[in-house]
Amino acid sequence: MGQDNIEQHRRYVAISYVFMFLALFTIVFAAFAYLLARKVAIVDNAEVWIHAHALWIMRNVLLFILMAFFAALWFIPLFFFAWDSATWVTAMTVAGVVFSSIAWLFLLNAWIQGIAKYFKNKAVF
Repeated sequence: MGQDNIEQHRRYVAISYVFMFLALFTIVFAAFAYLLARKVAIVDNAEVWIHAHALWIMRNVLLFILMAFFAALWFIPLFFFAWDSATWVTAMTVAGVVFSSIAWLFLLNAWIQGIAKYFKNKAVF
């Protein structure tokens, strides 16, 4: 019975890493990665390295979502057509692109570090 739970935890973490990768393309998959990792993180009898991966995924997905929302704030002036010709709107758009790329690179780096440790069956922290 316990071995089945361990395999299920590994499966959840692996699927969370897939969703974490897909979150690089759309933020909706980040929520799925967070929820699957949360299923493993709240279990008491999970292996330590699997538990560390679940917490790693939850932490990095949450930080990515916060950075993506912060980056989205810089694009708000683009919705007002009358402001479109102003230079400061262009500057805010450039800042939004920079912050979006920082968030994207953050999640890509976290995914690479996490998946590399996952294949080695080691804790990610």
